[in-house]
Amino acid sequence: MNKRDPRIVIIGAGVAGIASAYTFQVAGFTNFTILEKGSDVGGVWHWNRYPGLTCDVPSHIYQFAFAPKPDWSHIWAGGQEIQEYHRDVVERFGLENHLRLNTEVTALHYDQDAHTWTVTTENDTLTADFVICATGVLHHPFTPDIPGMDAFEATVVHTARWDPELETAGKRIAVIGTGSTGVQVVSALQPKAGKLLHFARSPQWMLWAPMKLPQLGAVTALLRAFPKLHQAVSERIPLWGSSVLVDIVTKPTWRRKLVQQYARLSLRAQVRDPKLRTELTPDYQPLCKRQVLSGTYYQAIKAPNAQLVTDRIAEFTPTGIRTTDGEHHRIDIAVLATGFQAHNYMRPMQVVGRDGVTLDDAWVKGPRAYRMTAIPGFPNLFTVLGPNSPTGSISLQYTAELTARYIVKWLERFERGEINEVEVTDEATDEFNAAAVEAMEPTVWNTGCNSWYFSEGGTIDLWPFDVATITEMLSEPEPEHYRVS
Repeated sequence: MNKRDPRIVIIGAGVAGIASAYTFQVAGFTNFTILEKGSDVGGVWHWNRYPGLTCDVPSHIYQFAFAPKPDWSHIWAGGQEIQEYHRDVVERFGLENHLRLNTEVTALHYDQDAHTWTVTTENDTLTADFVICATGVLHHPFTPDIPGMDAFEATVVHTARWDPELETAGKRIAVIGTGSTGVQVVSALQPKAGKLLHFARSPQWMLWAPMKLPQLGAVTALLRAFPKLHQAVSERIPLWGSSVLVDIVTKPTWRRKLVQQYARLSLRAQVRDPKLRTELTPDYQPLCKRQVLSGTYYQAIKAPNAQLVTDRIAEFTPTGIRTTDGEHHRIDIAVLATGFQAHNYMRPMQVVGRDGVTLDDAWVKGPRAYRMTAIPGFPNLFTVLGPNSPTGSISLQYTAELTARYIVKWLERFERGEINEVEVTDEATDEFNAAAVEAMEPTVWNTGCNSWYFSEGGTIDLWPFDVATITEMLSEPEPEHYRVS
């Protein structure tokens, strides 16, 4: 029997897209095209270029196992270095030959008779046997609806769309948002700002960490001299780190209590002023939201030119921001560190599956998928780092590579002519989601805070299981969970 060569479209060239492309290529599936709406690869590391941008995961954990980098400049790498790493990986493994930049997908339509997808971009259309949505989570900036923002006469900039020409030195700057991005921006801009106001409606717990610590030259030399050792370390450290973190966030053990106490100590040791400390103390458990790491924020917010504003924003005026206590804060620049529409995934592209069902219809109660990978009603379409991805626990690189190898199992069956179409069942999807909800109960994310982890349907859009479970679930497809033809 002649083997078939599946036509594959991968949407997105961030962590998920690169891992998928590499994995497919190694498995012998080279008829794939990567469509990326940005002007370069890297996903979130391409779009985010704000001052102070640093990954909150150590560099040697935040990398692909198949492409270990020995010479990270810092223990926690900056955004530009990470983006350059992704570019290097794409070039090193010849993935750029399959890459189309500045190409945004606007629609996907499934043809039930032909068992193919029509992929529509801004410029043309492609036909694919399989579509891989590797669009990630953090790519659609969220802009809050604050009255009067359109009337503000100075500059408004979102951190995910930073203007490199923006002059901030000596300016009166308002930073809105208290997540990792807000904390990093405040720390980076405060030293040269004329006045920096951090509007923090809901303060964050922060773990002190030496985020600017450089990697020792001896470490780089050792890893370069012993590449096999480096490879082994690169494969094992992320899994070990993920296992420890999973235990902390999913089980109310002594490890969680220890980390939570460290968060409280980090605040108490760095902020002596009782009033400021009270204002900086959250009303929820540490780790409930995505944990913020910083070695500089508390020092920055204590500086004479910095001010923490805890009153809610009432409105923008032409010259500044008015808070609910009536005070008017004159500013020159408003920085929106307000995150992303984290549950959009491949939306707003129009996705139409079997029987004309749209993704918006399927997800009317929030994103729903089977083991992060497949959606009922959408045959021959897979997601990598889709709904319930472990963005708060397990290595994304490991998860993406594992998912891609899982998809390869179906590509091999198609290649051999055993299937034309594969679609996960509603029953299997319901079973997985019910298990995920139950497993979420003892997690720290379910202890009473309001975070971006919550979907519009009220569920916590995270992976609540451990590393062994994710590895088992995505090792081999379970045929009874799918309809094939």
